[in-house]
Amino acid sequence: MRFKILHTNDVHSRFENFAKITTKIKELKDGNTLILDAGDYHDFKDVMLQGTMGRAGGELLLEAGYEAIAIGNNEAFESLETLNAMINNNKVPFLSCNLVKLDGSKISGVKGSIIINKSGVRFLIIGTSPNYTTFLNLLGMNSIDYKEQIEKEMSDNKGKYDVCILLSHLGLIEDTDIANTMEGIDIIIDGHSHKLMEEPMLIKNTIIHMSGCYGENLGLLEFDYNGSLSNINGININVKDVEMDTNILSLIKKNRKIANDILGAPLYSINRDMWHDVVEENPITNLLADAIRDLLKCDIGLINSGIMNSGIRKGEVSFKKLIEICPSPLNPTYMEIQGRYIREALEESLDSEVCYKDGAGSGFRGKFLGKLHISGAIIEHDNSRINRIIINGEELDEEKYYSVATSDYLQRGTGYKTLENNINFRYNPEYLRITLRDYLNKEDFLNNSYIDRWIKR
Repeated sequence: MRFKILHTNDVHSRFENFAKITTKIKELKDGNTLILDAGDYHDFKDVMLQGTMGRAGGELLLEAGYEAIAIGNNEAFESLETLNAMINNNKVPFLSCNLVKLDGSKISGVKGSIIINKSGVRFLIIGTSPNYTTFLNLLGMNSIDYKEQIEKEMSDNKGKYDVCILLSHLGLIEDTDIANTMEGIDIIIDGHSHKLMEEPMLIKNTIIHMSGCYGENLGLLEFDYNGSLSNINGININVKDVEMDTNILSLIKKNRKIANDILGAPLYSINRDMWHDVVEENPITNLLADAIRDLLKCDIGLINSGIMNSGIRKGEVSFKKLIEICPSPLNPTYMEIQGRYIREALEESLDSEVCYKDGAGSGFRGKFLGKLHISGAIIEHDNSRINRIIINGEELDEEKYYSVATSDYLQRGTGYKTLENNINFRYNPEYLRITLRDYLNKEDFLNNSYIDRWIKR
């Protein structure tokens, strides 16, 4: 008997692409088709998801016919409250055998696995989530040993299934290891690594398939089953030229209106324009640098302008606007680092080519890396090199460790690699846009944001 799996991973809220995928799913599916997503379908840079606490994403999955989704890091990283809202208002099962509450108890509505019957063949679908323990702990969750939990799901369902499918958001390295070291998993539908596979991998007796990212391709895996899998064929179908499904577009339109009405309500007003630039010092990024320094009580604040997509005009400020200008799910981060590494990063930032580099990296939702903005310091330069850095009235000591308020993006050395040489780092649980919200209406911070920190001499 011939079966097919239609699958996606790492769509990251590219819902127009998903409308094309839905058209292709409806064209290809039959009674022997499984429709699955391997996680990071949701990305809360999207205003529609923010305004509906993720519920809109589930409506789209349901319309497209999905039968299960693995919980990726982006499903979990908004908050436990939002994850609960998504799961418990959704008819599509959210799967993770290794994601639990911080105390080890189960998260309401999360299933470790499900069994789906197609023409008398029973498919055990097990979900896994990535091991981002540090960030999950901030949100009241934990990721436990996925191998132990996969074994437990298979053991608990022994005799109840014919084919075992791992719907995984662990990534290709981890899933290759699983295929090499664990018995009994027939198929791994993979996510997290964003790899577009030309054909499925076969490792020992396990098939692995992945479909790139951003909803640009629909994965198709076909096989015969007569007591074992045979005649395996897998491709990825590019949907660039496919028509968008009209039902998906209608759901998007409806939910965007709901979200805009909720998030578009004014929070407060500001009395001046806060402009933005990628390579020039600007007030909106200065204000964020000042805000995180004040929040974390550090010697300096350090943030890249690429974390912001734009500035904001004077007048009413809504949370919708804050999501649009600061969409990245990145956290205010405390770290300690020697002065010489601070100087090296700042000198790099004088180069406009560095500022215009692609800012791609974990959690980043902007375009360009951007210029470093600093709080608590003055930088004297001649446009090509730094002459002096004054921190809290004293010249920078290259051997001294300074406390720095930054983002987890910069703390990891993304874009400005020298900044990875830090110690004693810790993360704040709320995203940078929440810090921006809390400080953007403070008159003294608005005033100080217009004071230049980069001085040409």
